[in-house]
Amino acid sequence: MTIAFTPPPVVVPSIGAAGAPDVDVFERYESHVRSYCRKFPAVFVRAKGARLYAEDGRVFTDFFCGAGSLNYGHNPDPIKARITDYLASDGMMHGLDMYTAAKRSFLAALTEHILRPRGLDYTVQFSGPTGADAVEAALKLARKATGRRGVFAFSGGYHGMTRGSLAVTGNGRARRAGGVHGQDEVTFIPYEDGPQGPFDSVALIERLLADSSSGVEVPAAVIVEPLQMEGGVYPASADWLRRLRAVTERHGILLICDEIQSGCGRTGTFFAFEESGIVPDMVTVSKSISGYGLPLALTLFRPGLDVWEPGEHTGTFRGNQLAFVAATAAAELWSDPEFVERLPVPARSLAGLGAELTAAEPEITVRGRGMVLGIDLGRAGGGKRAEEIQRYAFEHGLIVELSGRDDEVIKVLPPLTVTPEELDHGIGVLRAALLGR
Repeated sequence: MTIAFTPPPVVVPSIGAAGAPDVDVFERYESHVRSYCRKFPAVFVRAKGARLYAEDGRVFTDFFCGAGSLNYGHNPDPIKARITDYLASDGMMHGLDMYTAAKRSFLAALTEHILRPRGLDYTVQFSGPTGADAVEAALKLARKATGRRGVFAFSGGYHGMTRGSLAVTGNGRARRAGGVHGQDEVTFIPYEDGPQGPFDSVALIERLLADSSSGVEVPAAVIVEPLQMEGGVYPASADWLRRLRAVTERHGILLICDEIQSGCGRTGTFFAFEESGIVPDMVTVSKSISGYGLPLALTLFRPGLDVWEPGEHTGTFRGNQLAFVAATAAAELWSDPEFVERLPVPARSLAGLGAELTAAEPEITVRGRGMVLGIDLGRAGGGKRAEEIQRYAFEHGLIVELSGRDDEVIKVLPPLTVTPEELDHGIGVLRAALLGR
């Protein structure tokens, strides 16, 4: 099954005064909290593959992908066909947690194409529409299942903007915005790597747990991103994850892997933790799991952990039927040899760009895996230069996001299905912006 690119029809521009986009209604009625529209000041009307089309006629290559929600690109044809057929048949749209045909198809596809081939036996909880909902459910369930309250989380981590998910988020800006200034139940541990360099965080965990007077009790869970995205694109090594899994097993601690942004094929395998060979007790999944940018979030956990009583964790939009339809089609792609065999090709081009950048300017650091590349300018101009690169990219038809403590890392996220032409354009813009050639 191939995801084909079909150019959209020409759009008639709608332009405000002096050729500027007409944004008056947004400025008048929408909250100041909006951010991406400030970085990418265009009014978008259509999208296909890795292309975004603005109403003033400009065309952009999308290396942002909805913050990792569009791994399969915009409006992928095989998934779109399923959605339009379902809509045309008056398929059920809202189902809470009732039995529906759409949910049944998705659960079967998730098991057949994703979980079983990887030797994973997980119960699926539809926790709500966002990744933060999945994290909230995982933390609540871990505490209920173990009878313990504490959680270990990692510096640089990002798990969502709700109160519970912020409690285990290290991002200072997000915590301040949410009024979270410390949580007695959460112990933060340095990640394996970060702006201050490598750190043996697993050894620190072992020492804290071995000392009865450390002041830290055995927690209910450890929550970790196998690849920190918002923290600055820091992949955990396979050995570090295996050591972390070993210490959690030894102490009866549940290991939660947050795959909300690193999952769904972003790192080359469906889950980022696969490379290490570990099996987490819980996995949170969202963003690209629907395959189409539709809201859907899952909390996966070992069947023995399913200690919920009916109705103990609910949500009005946990039964997004259209998302189930799209997610079923997306899951089936992972049994398509043509799709899977193509994944390493664009990843090699990204890695090549990273090697070229560091060879030309050794102060630049690159990190990543698969279809994510972090270009760290912390020692090469910092956040100011990164912002200038982002602005240059937008002016030259490329959309990229920034991450890291001070937005000093350019986070490059092309769709997994990016065409050679789209990829070449985006890489060319980044090369010109960073190297002037």
